[in-house]
Amino acid sequence: MERFPWQRALGLLVVLLFVSLLVQNLTRNSRPQSHVIPYSSFKQEVRDGNVAQVTLSEREIRGELVRPTSGVGKEAGNRDFSTPLPPIEDPTLLPLLEERKIEVRIQPKEQENFWWLLLANSLPWVLLLGFWFWSMRRAQNMRMGPFGNFGQVKVHVQEGKVPQVTFTDVAGMENSKRELIEIVDFLRNPEKYEKIGGKVPKGVLLMGPPGTGKTLLARAVAGEAGVPFFSTSASEFIEMFVGVGAARVRDLFEKARAKAPSMIFIDEIDAVGRSRGTGLGGGHDEREQTLNQLLGEMDGFEGHEQVIVIAATNRPDVLDPALLRPGRFDRQVVIDLPTVEERGLILLVHTRKIPLGPDVDLTVIARATPGMSGADLENLCNEATLFAAREDQSLVTMHDFDRAKDKVLMGIERPGLSSETEKRITAYHEAGHTLVARLLPGVDPVHKVTIIPRGSALGVTQLLPEGDRHYYPKAYLLGKIAVNMGGRAAEMLVFGDTSTGAQSDLKHSTDLAEKMVCQWGMSEKIGPVTFSRGEEHVFLGKKIAQEKSYSEQMGWIIDQEIEEIVRSCERRSFEVLQKNADALDRLAAALLEREELQGVEIDAILWPEGRGVIGDR
Repeated sequence: MERFPWQRALGLLVVLLFVSLLVQNLTRNSRPQSHVIPYSSFKQEVRDGNVAQVTLSEREIRGELVRPTSGVGKEAGNRDFSTPLPPIEDPTLLPLLEERKIEVRIQPKEQENFWWLLLANSLPWVLLLGFWFWSMRRAQNMRMGPFGNFGQVKVHVQEGKVPQVTFTDVAGMENSKRELIEIVDFLRNPEKYEKIGGKVPKGVLLMGPPGTGKTLLARAVAGEAGVPFFSTSASEFIEMFVGVGAARVRDLFEKARAKAPSMIFIDEIDAVGRSRGTGLGGGHDEREQTLNQLLGEMDGFEGHEQVIVIAATNRPDVLDPALLRPGRFDRQVVIDLPTVEERGLILLVHTRKIPLGPDVDLTVIARATPGMSGADLENLCNEATLFAAREDQSLVTMHDFDRAKDKVLMGIERPGLSSETEKRITAYHEAGHTLVARLLPGVDPVHKVTIIPRGSALGVTQLLPEGDRHYYPKAYLLGKIAVNMGGRAAEMLVFGDTSTGAQSDLKHSTDLAEKMVCQWGMSEKIGPVTFSRGEEHVFLGKKIAQEKSYSEQMGWIIDQEIEEIVRSCERRSFEVLQKNADALDRLAAALLEREELQGVEIDAILWPEGRGVIGDR
């Protein structure tokens, strides 16, 4: 880095100080050496008439003797001496010197060194000025602070290169890829569209849950098209000073136009694109100015600029309507959670560099991970690798993947319960969930049940869907609530009491029953209508307090219907467990003995002589 003038000036001052001190020291050393004698000895020499002349200074007396004495320079013949002045003024000294007629000389006050004075007075200012210049350059490099270049935004640009990611590196998402092929074709051959006056969407909004691969897909578009990829996060635009975000938006688009054809990717667009004038206390001036500048830049695009903007968000419901109108982000691509087949392809990508054992079946793992995103599957593979590495294995086995799946879905395994009473309550609680799930029709199969504490739960019953679901019938939802209430019903049946272990079950059951009544029209008394209930986040919605769209009487009916659904499902679970109490005891005893049971082991316990002994599903 080039050195600044203040650095050179500071270096010059340091050199001058060193030279000044050196000269001063040499000057002092060039003076003739004199012997130091006590002040009393000096006065005695004056009385004896052995002092030829003296020189008085501010701090000492220097003089010359008439003849050397035993105390002063007798061997070398040096008659020069010096003695320090006492701290208290001696009124008898001058009269004594006049009486003995000794020549008295007065040495004027020693002048301070000019360079020393200059440096002492200017050094604080030089240091202050140097710190100011250093802060300014550092702020410019960091693009922040009172002297920084606010108008620039940090972007990740591959100048002369394109991202190495293509559509072949993105597993699944075939529908999304088909929607984006047109964007890739425009970036490759813009003349093809300009020749007939066609316009390709200027903005593409990728919408989907977190971890579904929106950023990866955007990079793949640039990689397929072979254009520079400008990637930034919307939070990079926001500063505490109003107007900074707008300047950074202008800077980003100027860089993209200079590299056209090119592509801009803005991650988490909802950080600046939320509806204006909403939230507690109204809008945010800096965010709204940044959004206005973004809208203006996208509106100002001309057909020949060949710049495509892709943005990603998992909250499209809070975006400003002006962002979604034609001419801006008018193409919206929904990226869903991967299906079973897509999960298998994603697992295949993430296990390419992992040495897998012969027993690993990625199809089984994909089926056992419904609802997992691409990021979740990547984390699952990494956890399985860590389990294998801890045991010094050379291959990652299916058992490692099972343990990793349990850790991701159910939490980290904790030490078991020390109290036999609590362990027995947990065993019957989980056995109640399991038995109800195995005997009620239309419920997802039980994959595993354990009374080993994981996460915040003392026991877990894991159900495994047979396939991906997009629609949930009323019978399925009622069965799900009945399974949730099976643990509480088992406690009441066996112990005649309930415990706090059903807290999570009650919450999930109540929430599900509320949605059935208020949102999905599954209540006969309420009918096919919806009502807004529940918490609404202030900073995400448009109102501080949500309006009540129903009467007090209707609210009472809604509460009664929610309670009736949960109670009826609990009665249903209690009846199933009461009719099959022996099977409940066998299942709880097996859990107390083994602590964890797989689906096949559960069936062997429930149907020891073959299916049909305690009833068919």
